[in-house]
Amino acid sequence: MVSKSQSKEAQASKGQGKDIAVSKAQSVPSNPAKKMRFTSSSKKDPSSATFDEVTKSTRGINTMSRVMKRKIQKIKPVVEYNKSGRSHGKAATEMQSYIGVLARTRVPLVDKKWTQLPKDLKEKIWEAVQMAYVVGEGGKKMVLSSAAKKWKDFKSTLTRQFILAFANEKEKLKEPPQLYNFIDKSEWDAFVASRLSPDFEAVHSEQSQRREKCKYNHRLSRKGYVGLEDQLEETIPGEEIDRSLLWKKAREDKQGNILDPKVAEKAKLIVSFTVSVLNL
Repeated sequence: MVSKSQSKEAQASKGQGKDIAVSKAQSVPSNPAKKMRFTSSSKKDPSSATFDEVTKSTRGINTMSRVMKRKIQKIKPVVEYNKSGRSHGKAATEMQSYIGVLARTRVPLVDKKWTQLPKDLKEKIWEAVQMAYVVGEGGKKMVLSSAAKKWKDFKSTLTRQFILAFANEKEKLKEPPQLYNFIDKSEWDAFVASRLSPDFEAVHSEQSQRREKCKYNHRLSRKGYVGLEDQLEETIPGEEIDRSLLWKKAREDKQGNILDPKVAEKAKLIVSFTVSVLNL
């Protein structure tokens, strides 16, 4: 027979064992082999495009941990350039990601064009990139042009995914997206108001019509034409990589097929024209 006191002790020991097991399970990362490339804030990140369904870590004010560490150590990777004069390689790719972070977090979210922003603000972005990378002579224009595009793309993403998508649900527009929790509340309110104005609606409609006329979209994603050119130089060394070849390869899938009939027909015309020119 087991006494009541022994039964209670056994239950307590069992419960304590559960607590220890849970504690151990929580302390072990879900994927210990995976290293984080960016540091982030301790808030939560949305699992979807909505504002209230939050399950993961937020992006917060992202900083690239490797860049920050190298800055402290005063180590600066050298950005390389291809024969066309465009930056390429690992350092260039990482630098572009860093420029994106700077454009999102250091430039105010305002309804203005890049050319209307203060010069000292742009100068600070250039100085931050210079502190992290050896960009080379003439790199300032490239860096600021990239920052301008990334800032514009960021505003476009916010407009499409987080404002226009909730135009009829104003409650969800009261706070900045959890995914970008570094956005100032007053800036967000002003930006939302500008994007829901009749003037912007007219501009957005015009731009949408222009976008529909782009029939021959590429499949390059972040790699871009520079990355594709690097890839082709490795896979088909010795062959001249001209614009016609880049155009065609940029629209092929991994098996080398062009699925869109209109794009495939245009690619054939470009190839045949190129061959005829070379045979002259």
